[in-house]
Amino acid sequence: MSYGYAYFWQDPKFWVAMSFVLFVLLFGKLAWSRITGMLDARGARIETELAQAARLRVEAEAMRKQAEADRAAALAEAEDMIARARVEAGRVAEAAALEAEQSAKRRERMALDRIAAAEAGALAAVRNAAADVAATAAREVLAQTMSAEKDAVLIDRAVADLPRALRAA
Repeated sequence: MSYGYAYFWQDPKFWVAMSFVLFVLLFGKLAWSRITGMLDARGARIETELAQAARLRVEAEAMRKQAEADRAAALAEAEDMIARARVEAGRVAEAAALEAEQSAKRRERMALDRIAAAEAGALAAVRNAAADVAATAAREVLAQTMSAEKDAVLIDRAVADLPRALRAA
């Protein structure tokens, strides 16, 4: 069976091929526009994500620099606080040493005053004891060596010297 067509456009295979090509062109154009639209949308989304990533990177870099600056400031403040604490500790140590020295001097003075008072008391006690011993010894000596006649002579002499002693005073 041979189908011979006088013209190629009369062949159904030609029209099937034409409709296939037309279908592919129309569908391909539609598919191509959708595919390119999806690819463009994906490209735009990727571009947006890259821009956001770049912005986040810049923000992270700024935060890192701020954190480094804060760390440096905190370190400087800590060093300043340590220096002030050392100065304050030195001042407190000097004040404590001075107070301890003054306290030791006061205690030494108090001890010396107590010793001097004890010496004065002991000296007074020794003098009183010596005076008592001397008075007792004088009484005994006078009692042994004095008689009534010697007493009368001494009394007469003291009464005679009385006007001269009163004038001298």
